[in-house]
Amino acid sequence: MDRTQLVAAVRRGDSEAVTALLEAGAVPDTVADDGLPVLCLAVAAYDTAVAWALVEGGADPDRKLPDGTTPLIRAIEGGSPAVAQAVLGREPRLRLPEAEREQLLALARHWYERGTEDELRGRTGDHGLAGQSRVMDDDYHHVTQLTLGGLTVRGGHGAILTRLEWAFRVLTPVDELVARAVAQREPDHVDWSSARWVLGERRSRETWSALTAYRHSPDPQHRLFVLDVLHWYLLFPSSSRNSYETETAELLVAWATDGEDDPGVLADVLRVLSETDHPKSPDVGLRYAGHPAPHVRAQVPHLLLSRDAPPRPLGAAARAALLVLAGDEDGAVRIEAGRALSAAHDGSSDFGDVLVGLLRDPVAGVRACVAEAVADGPDRSPAVADALVSLLDEDDFGTRLDAAYGLLRRDHPHTGEAIDRVGPLNHPGFEHDHRISACWTWKWEAAQQRSA
Repeated sequence: MDRTQLVAAVRRGDSEAVTALLEAGAVPDTVADDGLPVLCLAVAAYDTAVAWALVEGGADPDRKLPDGTTPLIRAIEGGSPAVAQAVLGREPRLRLPEAEREQLLALARHWYERGTEDELRGRTGDHGLAGQSRVMDDDYHHVTQLTLGGLTVRGGHGAILTRLEWAFRVLTPVDELVARAVAQREPDHVDWSSARWVLGERRSRETWSALTAYRHSPDPQHRLFVLDVLHWYLLFPSSSRNSYETETAELLVAWATDGEDDPGVLADVLRVLSETDHPKSPDVGLRYAGHPAPHVRAQVPHLLLSRDAPPRPLGAAARAALLVLAGDEDGAVRIEAGRALSAAHDGSSDFGDVLVGLLRDPVAGVRACVAEAVADGPDRSPAVADALVSLLDEDDFGTRLDAAYGLLRRDHPHTGEAIDRVGPLNHPGFEHDHRISACWTWKWEAAQQRSA
């Protein structure tokens, strides 16, 4: 096979074509015009998908290059955790001798401890200011990209070091991982997310104790990081034996009951607690229903709901609190109260009247979010249906779609007209939306009935 095809596919970042060419017999370590294997092209371009396709297809990440480096070393120096992880490959602890593993760890640690910009100055001899930009390293996490003296490097070496340590089964002290995470003070930074992921994998009593001790730290960022890891435990339980679901719920209830001075941290405590099934969650919610911070009050409605299937009826205090929160001065609080009211609706007129009021709220964002909840909700009253009809005149496509979908689910006689008023259903960004699919199905079935 002509090598130029693979080189061209790598250069244009076409990972699907790279995979297809490799499957058709292309050589994974094909050399480009610069004399380096194509994997180095992907590394230099920060093309994670292509790097992954090449390594999965047999490219050698440990191949010695003329300058004494390897593609893996270049990926580590490049500072992109996503690219480094792709090039690292599967089972690196088994593939790499201990001496090479230590070399890679030392390299990542050197870049991290010296700092990306200082290392760039040392390598280029340029003592000017580095150009900096914030870039997404994967779909969810960002990193700073620096350019100086003709070299471009990303500052994700802390995350690379964290991932390498775990891949090589080096149990880094919890204190060190926490320090790396909070150094950037941004939960969507690669250093934070990598430390969270590793601690989420390390489910031992020792790790749990060392991590949760930080809930008493005077630094709010430490406490937020603890909550992020605890939420990770709940989202991705590894097994019933070490899920820590019960321990997490108990800790969160104690945390909220003892009190938390920082409103941002408190809101996060309540948010994560709402993901658990603790019998005291409603009591915690009621405790904070009148909190002065709106982002704290916004977390209360879902704490008042039962997570049982079917859900337990709301108590009198919880009902009263939800109705008050539905009239809150803050729109975000009204939204969450509306969502909870829709989920807990028991057919009572007071709930129905409040939902209708929220569907007619003066703030468009409130109307939109409540419409989304009500569309799938159990309320079948004529008043709610009429409120949905009124939303068909909204400027927002999603709101109109929710209104039509809600009428469709209620088998409303004006469903066809409602779908027409939504506008063209091939709306950009909604290609795989279940509401669009339901509308197409309804129109097709209606046409079949007419032609029968």
